[in-house]
Amino acid sequence: MENGTMPSYFYFTLFKDFFHLRYFLVIVTLSVYFSIVLFNVIIFYVVFKERSLHEPMYILISCLSVNDLFGSTGFFPRLIIDILSNTNVISRSACFVQIYIIYTYAISEYTILTLMAYDRYVAICHPLKYHRLMNSKATTLYIVIASLYGMISMGLAIFFLARLPLCGTDIARLYCSNWSVVRLSCRVSTSTINILGFFVTTTTVFLPALFILYTYVRILIICQKSSKEFRGKALQTCLPHIVCFVNYSVASFCDIALSRYDSDKYKIAAIFFSVEFLVLPAVFNPLIYGLNLPEIRKHILCLFRRSKIAHFPYK
Repeated sequence: MENGTMPSYFYFTLFKDFFHLRYFLVIVTLSVYFSIVLFNVIIFYVVFKERSLHEPMYILISCLSVNDLFGSTGFFPRLIIDILSNTNVISRSACFVQIYIIYTYAISEYTILTLMAYDRYVAICHPLKYHRLMNSKATTLYIVIASLYGMISMGLAIFFLARLPLCGTDIARLYCSNWSVVRLSCRVSTSTINILGFFVTTTTVFLPALFILYTYVRILIICQKSSKEFRGKALQTCLPHIVCFVNYSVASFCDIALSRYDSDKYKIAAIFFSVEFLVLPAVFNPLIYGLNLPEIRKHILCLFRRSKIAHFPYK
């Protein structure tokens, strides 16, 4: 492939080293995926069912759960297939579909966290304007715009990526990623993809991160001037978001930084960090919000009590 081709298949090279552990890895992977689905479905169901939770903050939390389910479904089923496979081959079209799903999830995760920060900022710093700025129509519009931006930007990235002539087919990751395919390109200019990638990263990672930091600086200033009771309530609603934001930011940064290096030199670290940003937020986000926000926790407990009564009506 010296002159470059459009290969029909790609080969994952990391799985061969763990073939003897494949059944153990399948059990672990299925357990993690089942937990992610269960936790996030519970959060979404509770917010959807309870009318008292039909407020911007809880709607955005449910959107976060839906997005975590979306990203996990783009990763885990294919991962289980590859663990059990003897060849670890993925078709070109399936590879690009996986890239689209995983990176759309990554973009949407940050935009939703940004909207949640804006919601808390308006509620705490501009409470009199809250119902005008964060009503149901405005919240729906923000969510639609954020979703469309991620879908369109990744659609453009896939369009240019699919046109690259490639001089290799081996991908040293557990899934298809944008950079792993770009590294296989022949000695041709990738400036268009690099510019697009820089623009998308800036608008979906760096700018939102700066905005989130700004909102919390403003919230901190307001809390310092307020009563102890007000600070307690503000901390109660903001702390879960801060934990989720820091968790996802660290995981994403580690994956982006490590993906630029040769995975053979840092194989175990590469495997861990390549899945961290897909697994940890999807597991911990529903736990953090389900356990820390009293309204959601109360309705989840009620849901389990009703379920127990339905199964054991005579106890």
